[in-house]
Amino acid sequence: MKTYDVTITETLQKTVRIHADSLEEAEQKAEDNWNASQYNLDSNHFVGACFLAKERVREKNWGDGREKAR
Repeated sequence: MKTYDVTITETLQKTVRIHADSLEEAEQKAEDNWNASQYNLDSNHFVGACFLAKERVREKNWGDGREKAR
């Protein structure tokens, strides 16, 4: 049986209303607000997940005979 590292990425989504003079300014204001913890996203905002598996590779360290995983 092989060993795999599986990375799980969850996506949360929330739409907020921003008043701005441009699209870029609106995105920057939303990011600034998010960085200031003005938006709290939780499991109610879940919209999906992605799973990516990679096989663990064992590498021989010829110097001391030990193997290491990467």
